[in-house]
Amino acid sequence: MKKILLATVIAAMMASPAIAETKYRFVIVPKAMNNPFFDVARDGCLKHAKELGNVECIYKGPIEHEPATQAQIIQDFVTQKVDGLAISVADVAAMTKSIEAASAAGIPVVTFDADAPGSKRIAYIGTNNKDFGLALGKQLLQLRPEGGKYAMISGGPGAKNLAERVDGVREALKGSKWAEVSGSPTFCNDDSALAVQQMSDLRTATPDLAAIVPIGGWPMFAPEGYKAFVNKNKKDIDAGKFTLVVADTLKMQLELLRDGYSNALTGQRPFEMGEKAMDVLLAIKKGEKVPEIIYTGLDLVTKANVDQLLK
Repeated sequence: MKKILLATVIAAMMASPAIAETKYRFVIVPKAMNNPFFDVARDGCLKHAKELGNVECIYKGPIEHEPATQAQIIQDFVTQKVDGLAISVADVAAMTKSIEAASAAGIPVVTFDADAPGSKRIAYIGTNNKDFGLALGKQLLQLRPEGGKYAMISGGPGAKNLAERVDGVREALKGSKWAEVSGSPTFCNDDSALAVQQMSDLRTATPDLAAIVPIGGWPMFAPEGYKAFVNKNKKDIDAGKFTLVVADTLKMQLELLRDGYSNALTGQRPFEMGEKAMDVLLAIKKGEKVPEIIYTGLDLVTKANVDQLLK
């Protein structure tokens, strides 16, 4: 009789579907999908989601830097009732409303790369952008303590993270012999070709311009145009009369620095941002408390250590 009962239980267990672990759908929403910086954050997200096993990483954002399109994409994911959102905020005002809508629908939101403080986001994962700007300014000051005229290139005017970087550069150079030119920063709206054109326009408008500091890697993301600009100004660069200190350290940028196409880079860690976004959203879904601010650090690169980072 016992054997019959045991056989019956085993048969029932085999017939019943296994209880599957909940699989969460987390979405990482960049400012623009044509920006290779966010490709690295995507790669970190996808890799870590696979490692976690119970997480799916979905990557989608506007093709170009368009805050209205980013807001619409987020609304679509709210309608789909995804399990969590990680957003790089293109425009604080627009995204604050989108984050509120997601929160009202019970969808936890974190920001990465670019924050929306004061919104209902639960955490920010990324760079301390004021420190980032300070590092860029200090690199320029170390390279050229004698000073001169400088200009910055920024992305979108509504991005808080970029405004903080601009403030950081200015603070680092305050009281030095460096003076920012009128019209700085320019805004390329994450358009790489436009960023290169703005570099050329700045040099034309101020022939004795001594430095350009792009606070994002945009001009280098159009390597052929960027190289053409540098080659045109190579004589002044080699003579120490014109200096390029550029943000970010993607592989293409490290190669450009190695080959003499910039003087220094200050890099973020987008791969780590993508990884941590998955960890934080998963912790939130499990009811765990997470830090509100998670900084991922900076990398300072010159010709002296570029080979080490390229390994």
